[in-house]
Amino acid sequence: MVKLSEAEKKQAVAEASKEKKVKGKEDKIVAKKEEAKKSVPVEKVLTKTATLQDLKVVLHPLVTEKAVNMIEAENKITFIVNDDSTKDEVKKVIQEAYGVKVDKVNIIRDMRGRKKAIVKLDKKFKAGELATKLGVL
Repeated sequence: MVKLSEAEKKQAVAEASKEKKVKGKEDKIVAKKEEAKKSVPVEKVLTKTATLQDLKVVLHPLVTEKAVNMIEAENKITFIVNDDSTKDEVKKVIQEAYGVKVDKVNIIRDMRGRKKAIVKLDKKFKAGELATKLGVL
């Protein structure tokens, strides 16, 4: 049996504790990855091509600081829509064109006279992924 000096013992204990810390971090990382896998990813390719009628309903996504905060915090994405669009039309177009499930749609008129649709996505889908695909984030 080999006798270790005090310095060598301290070094061995320090290395063992580092290994435990690394294993703990790896376990947390693995747990986070497994948790992330549970959410359904947004399809990378559009499920159908957008028709001219679809382009008349939803004009473009809104990129403002408030809209980005809603994407990150509330799983909502904001679009500028045609003045004649209804909630049902917006919901149908978003679901068909982007392959996500829409939970709720709120429509607002802003001070500039535009019509904004705030689309809340189902919990299975991430607004951040859709926003990245659209070029918002």
